[in-house]
Amino acid sequence: MPQWVDACSTDEIDEEDVMRWDHGGKTYALYHSPDGEFFCTDGLCTHENVHLAGGLVMDYVIECPKHNGQFDYRTGAAKRAPVCVNLKTYPAKAEDGRVLVQVD
Repeated sequence: MPQWVDACSTDEIDEEDVMRWDHGGKTYALYHSPDGEFFCTDGLCTHENVHLAGGLVMDYVIECPKHNGQFDYRTGAAKRAPVCVNLKTYPAKAEDGRVLVQVD
């Protein structure tokens, strides 16, 4: 059953930025959108398993630091080659100054 897990403080991620979060033997990427919302995806690019936390965030897009493939981090949709497989996304929310993520 999915559960909400405390990932970090809301202050740890600047707007339009990404942060690596490791939990339960898995790597995730946490995002703070320009409108103040928080999002979470798998932390590795679907193209060559590079950590997305080293990438560039622009509006609602994360650009992989290795080959510049892009994903919409709100939906996980692959947006620019060479990526063609979508990222898995996870529900995330801010509550009492903390970022919570719903994981399996």
